[in-house]
Amino acid sequence: MSVSGVSVIFHVRLFVKILLPHGFYYAVGALSLFVLLLSGCAQDQYQRRADVMKDHVENFYSHLKANRVGSAVHENEQIELMADQMADTVKKRGRMGGLGQVEREFALMKTARETSAQNWIALGQYFTLKQQPDRARASYQRVIDTYTDPAEHVYREQAARALKDLDIVSAPPPDPTH
Repeated sequence: MSVSGVSVIFHVRLFVKILLPHGFYYAVGALSLFVLLLSGCAQDQYQRRADVMKDHVENFYSHLKANRVGSAVHENEQIELMADQMADTVKKRGRMGGLGQVEREFALMKTARETSAQNWIALGQYFTLKQQPDRARASYQRVIDTYTDPAEHVYREQAARALKDLDIVSAPPPDPTH
């Protein structure tokens, strides 16, 4: 807790101690502390989720670099799971109010979905470079099938272009006898 937070608690307690009966003082002090901690926890929870997502992204690319495709896919699936959980939170909190927190949660959810779509495209590129066109196609198709929100059209279009490019790259060479 910051120094200013401790200072506020001290002054609230002193004020309450002077003006209110002893038992009530503890209840109000505890309630004040709870409110201050809760407001700090909400902000910390958002930052923790952002940090966890960042770790998954870093791990995704580390695994790809080390040719651990299964582990990279698992990391990306964790990002998608986070996005799904945040979507549930946005729906629940949206009904209850509290727009500031909902907006932050929505922004993080959107970032998670965009990141996971980009990771699937990167995985397709990885498979293309490794000359595994069927696996690349599956990765690009995953983006087209999964990211259906109108705001995600950029990723679907990128995946569709990559599928067409893959056909060019993986086409059999022309018959040299003709």
